[in-house]
Amino acid sequence: MHEALLYTRQADGSVVCDLCSHHCHIAAGRRGLCGVRENRDGRLVSMVYGQLVAAHVDPIEKKPLFHFLPGSRSYSIATVGCNFSCLHCQNAEISQYPHLHQGRIDGTPTSPEQVVAEAERTGSASISYTYVEPTVFYEFARDCGLLGHSRGLRNVFVSNGYLSPEAIRDLATWLDAINIDLKAYTDTFYRKVCKARLQPVCDAIRRCHDLGIWVEVTTLVIPGMNDSDDELRAAARFLCGIAPTIPWHVTGFYPTYRMLDRPPTPLATLRRAREIGLEEGLMHVYQGNVRDEGGEDTRCPGCGALLIARHGFHSRIEALAGGRCTACDREVAGVWA
Repeated sequence: MHEALLYTRQADGSVVCDLCSHHCHIAAGRRGLCGVRENRDGRLVSMVYGQLVAAHVDPIEKKPLFHFLPGSRSYSIATVGCNFSCLHCQNAEISQYPHLHQGRIDGTPTSPEQVVAEAERTGSASISYTYVEPTVFYEFARDCGLLGHSRGLRNVFVSNGYLSPEAIRDLATWLDAINIDLKAYTDTFYRKVCKARLQPVCDAIRRCHDLGIWVEVTTLVIPGMNDSDDELRAAARFLCGIAPTIPWHVTGFYPTYRMLDRPPTPLATLRRAREIGLEEGLMHVYQGNVRDEGGEDTRCPGCGALLIARHGFHSRIEALAGGRCTACDREVAGVWA
């Protein structure tokens, strides 16, 4: 067991976990909503520290991050657990594992030193904390991240954005990039589909950006749930209000887990979502989970030159050098080296 960060002991022996925006009040012997943080005699412990259930080398484009070290590899890890209960979770077999197996925790014991060594061995430029919500294994991610930084590796979160302000302030000292799921732009969706709320996610996107973490945002567009022009426009307007340079990935839904009553997202809907994002002033809007020529390419927001061509998870630099368009010399927002 590893003592958790960011919690407060209460006089009655309970604890309040301040790692995410649920702020769970946890009685002795009980766990938080994530299923992996337990009150042991007034001491909050992480049940998943170093207990990896996934470790793979992924292209950074898979996260997706399109303006962060394009073409590089990212050593990607996860434990079980999640602080959301999304009906359409794509990795429910690990994210919901404790809830589906009577509280059981599974995983292979792994040290931060082993994670960093494997990232180096595989030629990865970064370590990604992903597949489930990385907040739930924050202590292990932090130890890996600090060690990785000392060895020249970057750190990436793929997150639902439900981090508390306190967690984000700490995160900003060692995290380089984050892709946050903006799952919808209504509180009703968050409450019904994810058992969470919208506002903390919006706050996290703004706070991460303001603290200097490179931010990209993904919205999985679900037919009849979050795909109206008005909602997509409102989401795009919100992102543009933070920074028009934030890349927005609008991606296709496929029926899965407990949401089998919705059809896959039509290509026309994703094209329209991309148009809306651009109309609202976002400079970089990408279509994902579909094959559509040009929908994932990066173009110069100034002259329109093709900067990066993408096919699947493969990137090819066409007209970008030193973070600038080689056609018109405009600076392009991102982390390129």
